[in-house]
Amino acid sequence: MLAKAPIDVMLTATDLAAAKGFYGDMIGLEILIETEEFVTFRCGGDSRLVLTRSTVRTDEQQTKASWRVADIAAEITELRARGVEVAEYDEPGLRTVDGVADVGFALAAWFVDPAGNTIGLLQFKDQGLA
Repeated sequence: MLAKAPIDVMLTATDLAAAKGFYGDMIGLEILIETEEFVTFRCGGDSRLVLTRSTVRTDEQQTKASWRVADIAAEITELRARGVEVAEYDEPGLRTVDGVADVGFALAAWFVDPAGNTIGLLQFKDQGLA
């Protein structure tokens, strides 16, 4: 049954107002539900992003969620135009050029939200995977 059910990504934020502004105004997501404890945003298809209030800021750098996109360069251009800082990496095994890394099966990019959550973009090389 779960194989056919939608799933929501849930992230934490110590400052819901900052998260709301970032994902609503800068990323351009529509708010579906808002309370004092969480904000839910509409994403593509039937997916949603939920930011819940937390007392502790995340310090984990692992990617928490990724959008699958058809044109990563266009998405990066749009994000930068909205004031989002796209991460640049120059580490062994991970190097970006103008914000984009070739990770083998896909082109990838990342940004970090105000709560410290690392969010990715993936453009699969085999569009059948998207």
